[in-house]
Amino acid sequence: MARIIQRCIWCSQRMQVSTEVYTTTCPVCQTVNPVRSRDPIQRQSSLTMTHSPMLPSVYGKKRAVLCGVSYRFRKCELKGTANDVNCMRTLLRDKFSFPDNCILVLSEDEKNPLQIPTKQNIRNAMRWLVQGCQPGDSLVFHFSGLGVQQLDQDEDEVDGYDEAICPMDYETSGTIVDDEINEVLVRQLPRGAKLHAIIDASHSGTVLDLPYVYKIARDGLCQWVNQNLPSTYKGTNGGLAISFSSCRDDQTSDDTSAYSVNATTGAMTYCFVQALESKPGATYGELLNSMRFSIGEVQKGILNCGPIASLLRKMLRTGFSADPQLSASEQFDAYSKPFTL
Repeated sequence: MARIIQRCIWCSQRMQVSTEVYTTTCPVCQTVNPVRSRDPIQRQSSLTMTHSPMLPSVYGKKRAVLCGVSYRFRKCELKGTANDVNCMRTLLRDKFSFPDNCILVLSEDEKNPLQIPTKQNIRNAMRWLVQGCQPGDSLVFHFSGLGVQQLDQDEDEVDGYDEAICPMDYETSGTIVDDEINEVLVRQLPRGAKLHAIIDASHSGTVLDLPYVYKIARDGLCQWVNQNLPSTYKGTNGGLAISFSSCRDDQTSDDTSAYSVNATTGAMTYCFVQALESKPGATYGELLNSMRFSIGEVQKGILNCGPIASLLRKMLRTGFSADPQLSASEQFDAYSKPFTL
């Protein structure tokens, strides 16, 4: 009987499980987990998620989770992450008709204790986002904060490292790794549903563990590259998942500390919003080019004024080199497919 190692999607406890079963119960927190399948056709999970009555009870066809973590009163404090989620909320509401009561915001400015961006609250919010997802649903997950790399414990990463996002209490509760984000947000996405992730953090290139990354070579040649190991399936249950992230997995703002200040916080979100505002109907490839172009112009000294230039100059002064990334659960023509939510 084949056995694999996987983490509990609730408490991250490592478990040895049989591939012959569909679900397994975590021995620590008793959460029922879907068992990863080595078959490229993902099996439907029987996982049921608990809904908190204090979270929004509305499940519209369009809904979003927006996380902005500031890490206040600490050395790694970030400025502007709360503004990032406010900008995203305005964009989703005004340009893409997301109802206010279907947008769940987590930031340190929120009064509801379940909307403070702790590890447990972010986990709850991710489950709220995908709970009851149906064909035709459009989901958005946005995170602005710190990102890190850590050693891969279950040997499912080509480069030997997991990527992770840092909740407000990461120093005591730990990070949320890409395996868990993929398990919760991606793997159960049904056919006909779509998920867009916008991740403004260091080491965020493949933080959703999506199979395909869109590579643009120096000669301009573009192609999708499969980043997953042949024995590991990280795709959806028939739906479409797409992620824009601020940089490659190996890029960080400060090489001296894994938990250093991420100078790109705000810059990527700003570039993303501005690209959509300035070019209605843009394709995925055009959005990616627009974000990379803004950074390139500052690096060349061509773009010298305006808020985006100021943000990016700050980023470059720290020695940060950012290449916004596009990844997806399936390949598509990035320069003919319009961006839609």
